[in-house]
Amino acid sequence: MANVPQQLLNSLKGIKGYDEQAFVASHNTSPITSVRVHPVKGAKLFSEDEAVPWCTSGHYLQERPQFTLDPLFHAGAYYVQEASSMFLDHALRFVLQDKKGMRVLDLCGAPGGKSTLIASLLDEESLLVSNEVIRSRASILEENMSRWGYMNTWVTSNDPKDIGKLSGYFDVIVVDAPCSGSGMFRKDEKAIDEWSEGNVALCSERQQRILADVWPALKENGILVYSTCSYSTEENEAIADKLAEDFEVEGIRIPIEEEWGVIETLSEQKNIPCYRFYPHKVKGEGLFMTAMRKTGSAGVLKQKRQKPINDKKAHDTSKHLLNTEDFSCILHKEQYCAIRSYHEEDYSLLQQYVYLRKVGVELGIPVKNDWVPAHDLALSVGRSNSVANVDVTKEQALKFLKKEDPMLGELEKGWYCVSYMGCGLGWIKALGNRVNNYLPKHWRIRMEISDTDWA
Repeated sequence: MANVPQQLLNSLKGIKGYDEQAFVASHNTSPITSVRVHPVKGAKLFSEDEAVPWCTSGHYLQERPQFTLDPLFHAGAYYVQEASSMFLDHALRFVLQDKKGMRVLDLCGAPGGKSTLIASLLDEESLLVSNEVIRSRASILEENMSRWGYMNTWVTSNDPKDIGKLSGYFDVIVVDAPCSGSGMFRKDEKAIDEWSEGNVALCSERQQRILADVWPALKENGILVYSTCSYSTEENEAIADKLAEDFEVEGIRIPIEEEWGVIETLSEQKNIPCYRFYPHKVKGEGLFMTAMRKTGSAGVLKQKRQKPINDKKAHDTSKHLLNTEDFSCILHKEQYCAIRSYHEEDYSLLQQYVYLRKVGVELGIPVKNDWVPAHDLALSVGRSNSVANVDVTKEQALKFLKKEDPMLGELEKGWYCVSYMGCGLGWIKALGNRVNNYLPKHWRIRMEISDTDWA
């Protein structure tokens, strides 16, 4: 049973939608497992499961399966995400109205739930920059964005103040801010031990600093979406008021349906529309979200004139790997990568200001008369259908994912993408009497798999 701190309960009294008895009771029930499917790789998955009402691709599961034993999970066919967090899908669809060619920043991107959601909404001409300042968490973000497989998603690892130097660059900035975590008490009881009123105050100060640092990077009439997994007003409505006090903004009212159970509140001083999720009201965990439009002016970003960066020889050598020739092939961190041709200027610009961990889709490297494909390419939705492919059973897929011999029988010599139910998992190279498994070591399944798990 979750022992909710009394100080938190006292601080929530009087807030719209709060019912202490029901709130406490909800923390003694099990959290609900939900997933969001990939619009290309997993569009037909979980179609018989209950839909998340505010997210077109979200589904509630009746029980939590062992995701590690599902090859489709490793292939990026779906993402395990808390249902309340999927409200971002509804919010962005409303505020963006199918706009194209946007520059979007997910400032606190790890582990990748909101970034993969945003990526699913954007058109090809748009660019998503997913940032995570903590390097270890940035590695996880990078892996999840690779699984999602889009060319117009890049990963950075920078402090908000550094990103703030990109004056007026972004059309949309999403800030799922570090917080005291009270909204996750039901999923993580350790968060209860770490919660305190002092930590709430520290988080509030940090949230204000993060937003102030990144604010210059939002263009005039750009959209900020701010969220936390906290119930505390100091981290939520008070932050909205602080932004409206320090900068020129207008709040955005997001339409909601009464049956969803989402509670709309207004910030105390500036009447900014805000949205609260309580576990006794919705099928999900605690969440706060608000959206604002920047009405003040933004600075002009100056950049140096750059030479074309497309490596034409590498492009011609690798173009058979993708289902389009409309890309630029660039050498980034000792790997050739494919980015959209219209993002060349973005690459040159961002390199001047931020550390780019990952750009586009890694294609691999040429070696003599061969091309060694990158793991990224196997997971990409843009991989060409002409690339040699071998479909495998679940048992073979799991053996491959454990970096064992998947026992595929005799294959003609060459590179093959290992696929399960149409979704790429990685590469093997057939050498006649054996195959080499090129799954990166840090991607392998480490848990022991029993005989009954293979089926």
